[in-house]
Amino acid sequence: MNNILFAFILTLIAGLSTGIGSLIAFLTNHTNKKFLSVCLGFSAGVMIYVSMVEIFYTSREMLINAQGKHLGSWINVISFFGSMLIIALIDKLIPSEENPHEVKLVEEERQEQPKKLMRIGVMTAVAIGVHNFPEGLATFVSALQDPGIAIPIVAAIAIHNIPEGIAVSVPIYHATGSKTKAFKYSFLSGLAEPTGAITGWLILMPFMNDTLFGIIFSAVAGIMVFISFDELLPAAREYGEHHLSLYGLISGMIVMSVSLLLFIE
Repeated sequence: MNNILFAFILTLIAGLSTGIGSLIAFLTNHTNKKFLSVCLGFSAGVMIYVSMVEIFYTSREMLINAQGKHLGSWINVISFFGSMLIIALIDKLIPSEENPHEVKLVEEERQEQPKKLMRIGVMTAVAIGVHNFPEGLATFVSALQDPGIAIPIVAAIAIHNIPEGIAVSVPIYHATGSKTKAFKYSFLSGLAEPTGAITGWLILMPFMNDTLFGIIFSAVAGIMVFISFDELLPAAREYGEHHLSLYGLISGMIVMSVSLLLFIE
């Protein structure tokens, strides 16, 4: 029970970091593009490294132990790429102008016509909720399986949720003039992450065994890698210089590798 509570709290923190994006939008007139570029690259580095070095191989070992080397290896790979396909289909169903992963700046959001702003903000909040649902399950399962890697993963997810909070709150604030309403929509969109965690876990818990856990863990790795290549790295390059995103990426990998070494028993 303590592990489940710990995993839920970490997932809640990651999801509600959209509120940090709201506060940034309210406190500044311009996006610090260089800083955001490094942060997004860092987030991608953390998620790519932990997915490929730790989570994918942990899943493979679990599935091989449960299903044998041949079948377990196939299930591992299919789950990894299958989760990418699911996230890609979700992205495909959301129009690009309302996709929370399209690059948006605070100053650019304020140039939209007031009549369009409320719709943009609400639809972005809905889109973020759809995206955050599977991300929440991924974060939750990672924290539940191995608390040692949970905090860096949560930090990476939180960083990538901050621009999403900006994308929701800025248009709603300038459409309504209410910071409270803008923050509320941003906050609610972030709640989709812990909601996804709990809903997914309650549905799957009665059927949980080593095979299902291995499949979920492999899918977690796939989701994180897809998010990194499809969302974080392109956004990092758009916000800042090419080398800044690369420096952030490498820094994230180094921090993740060191944190994993610290938990070796």
